[in-house]
Amino acid sequence: MAISVPNGRTDVLEYSTTIGIVAMEGRGFEYPTDTVAAKNGRLYVLNRSRDFGERGVRVTVADLESEFYGTFGHYGDGDGQLVSPAGAAEDSQGRIYVADDYTHRITVFDYEGNFVSKWGSLGTDKGELDGPSGVAFDVDDNVYVADTHNNRVQKFTASGVFLLAFGSRGSAEGHLNLPWGVTVAPGGDVVVADWGNNRIQRFSPDGDFIAAWGRSVGGDGEFLRPSGVAVDERGYMYVSDWGNERVQVLDVDGNPLQVLRGQATLSKWAANFLEINREEGEARASANLEPDLASLDLDDPHAESAHIEKLFWSPMSVKLDQEGRLYVTEGNRHRIQVYQRTS
Repeated sequence: MAISVPNGRTDVLEYSTTIGIVAMEGRGFEYPTDTVAAKNGRLYVLNRSRDFGERGVRVTVADLESEFYGTFGHYGDGDGQLVSPAGAAEDSQGRIYVADDYTHRITVFDYEGNFVSKWGSLGTDKGELDGPSGVAFDVDDNVYVADTHNNRVQKFTASGVFLLAFGSRGSAEGHLNLPWGVTVAPGGDVVVADWGNNRIQRFSPDGDFIAAWGRSVGGDGEFLRPSGVAVDERGYMYVSDWGNERVQVLDVDGNPLQVLRGQATLSKWAANFLEINREEGEARASANLEPDLASLDLDDPHAESAHIEKLFWSPMSVKLDQEGRLYVTEGNRHRIQVYQRTS
């Protein structure tokens, strides 16, 4: 259930660890949407909270060992504040750019969470945004933003100067329908999770269509509302197949290599909580965490994920770090599952 390997191929990834616990403030996550695995070794995790809850919105800073370094970007409309953080990325100068799909802007922070700048406004003209989500940088520190409700991707300088836009609403090659995640491949191509069209599309740095993969079903290499994509130096694509509650690994031509359903174990934060709160720990210890799916008569991945703790439940984004580790941000289980390369 946790992993399948199409056509007998060798696994690309293996499970490593889980980070997180649900918390409305402080150490933990609440409905996280994205993670930046920054070059300073820290993880910057966006929390959207429930219904724009004032206590939950923040960026949580931690690391792979579950050390907690604080929070910033709390709820509000002022400088350095966020309402609905949707996606983020790091530039070459160690600054964290956060897209807020409610305020329609990009807010820039330094590693310590200090406000640096902001730009963006609601609209449909060039350079304006409507519900921005995914963010990605190229080697020249130009930033690509998934301008979700304008059904396009826009390219800006790091200071927010408009450079170009590509995509328009539709389902033909090069058209987009609510694009969500975006990444820049090592060679400079832009790869987009075309959420509404149930596919992944690849474009040149100037927005020319190159290729597309996927369609709306649940087989290997097919997607249902893909939300994020990452690409490594081999050209392998990692896709958070949000609607199918899984992560898929594809080769450079879009052929499926591996399908992950989730293998989470208890995080350090959760283990600490259960040790302190003994009654809850005892209740969990006696619970059936892997019920028999046949006896539950479940026939869709959402129901399976809701009943089985280790499985992905709302995989919102996928990000790679410099060591090739994959971070899968799970919105509904308030955690990150980390996978490492097998070779």
